[in-house]
Amino acid sequence: MRVVVLAGGTGGAVLAAGIQAIAPEHVLTVIANTADDDDFWGLRVCPDIDAVIYRLAGMFNDEAGYGVMGDTFHVLDGLARAGENTWFRIGDRDFATHLVRTEMLGRGCSLTETSLELCRRLGATARVIPMTDQVVRTRFTTEQGELSFQEYYVRERLKPALHSIAFAGMADARPSAEVSAALDEADRVIIGPSNPLISIAPILELMRESLRRDRTVAVTPIVGGIALKGPTVEMMRALGRDPDPVEVARMYRDVAAGFVLDQRDRRLAPAIEALGYRVVVCDTVMRDGGRTLARAVLGDV
Repeated sequence: MRVVVLAGGTGGAVLAAGIQAIAPEHVLTVIANTADDDDFWGLRVCPDIDAVIYRLAGMFNDEAGYGVMGDTFHVLDGLARAGENTWFRIGDRDFATHLVRTEMLGRGCSLTETSLELCRRLGATARVIPMTDQVVRTRFTTEQGELSFQEYYVRERLKPALHSIAFAGMADARPSAEVSAALDEADRVIIGPSNPLISIAPILELMRESLRRDRTVAVTPIVGGIALKGPTVEMMRALGRDPDPVEVARMYRDVAAGFVLDQRDRRLAPAIEALGYRVVVCDTVMRDGGRTLARAVLGDV
C-alpha cells in the first residue's frame, strides 16, 4: 500500500511514525507544511519538515517539543555572547541540519531534494517532502500588526489578539513533481491531526484539486474540546470558528470521505456523518507513538 500523510510537525508527525512502526512494508510519504519556514543567521529553517524527519529517525526531542533529543546549545550561547537576539532557539545538531540544507539550496538543489537527502543521511526510512519548492510564508494579522509565523508563535508566544491568517507567496507556488506523483499513486491519503488553520490549510490550498476524496481520511486534532498539542482551539475561536471536530470536518468535507473521531466525542458522529463522511470512532490520543491510531486510519476507514 502507498500511503501519504499530510502533516505539520506535531500530531501528523507522530501518526506518520506510528504508520512506519506498524506497517514498514507500506511505502510512506509525508508531505510537510513549509509555510512556517524562516531564515535565521543566514540558514533556512524548516521546522515541520525537520520535526517529521527527526520523529521518523527516532531523534525528536519530545521533552522540548522541537529539535533533536539530547541537543546542546553551544552555538546559540556563542551567538548570545556576540550580542545576537536568540529568542529562536536552535540546538547544535539542529544547526547542522540547517547548514546542510542551506548549503544544498545554495548549490541549486530544490527543497524537495534537500529534504530527501536529509531523510537518507539521518535515517528516516519514509520519504518526507515539502508541500512546494516555492517560498510560502504564514502571515498573522494581529493587534500588533503583521507577524511572521515564528515571530507570533515563538517570540510573542501567541499573546497578541489574532485577526486573520494569510499565506504569502501562495499564488506563485505549485506542488512539486514528487508531491503530484505521491498523490496520484497513493492508495490512502491521511490528513493528520495537525492544526487545520496553519499546518493543513496551506497544504490543501496547494493541492486540494489533486486529492481524491474516496482515498482520503482526516483525523480530528481536537479531543473533548481541547487540542492535545498547540493552539488549534484558541486560533479557531479567534477566527470565529467553533473549536470542535464538526467544524474541522466541515473544513475537509470536499477532500476527505473518511473522518476519525475520538471516542470521547462519539456523540458528534451523527453530525459528521450528515456531512457525507464515513466516521470511525476510536482513541485518537497517541500514547503509544501513534500505533493505535495508525491501525484505525489504515484498516478501518
